[in-house]
Amino acid sequence: MLRFRRMRTLKKFALVHPNVHNRLNHERHLVDRQTYKQRRSAALAEWQALAG
Repeated sequence: MLRFRRMRTLKKFALVHPNVHNRLNHERHLVDRQTYKQRRSAALAEWQALAG
């Protein structure tokens, strides 16, 4: 919270962060490399579709 100068900026970040984190975090230490790469590619493609 110390890095945010305004409460409004913190609120925006707090609204967006969980959605982004859930889509892009795949707990690398729990899956093998091939599965991780497939999931990561799918998540990035989905994110690009949502952002674009």
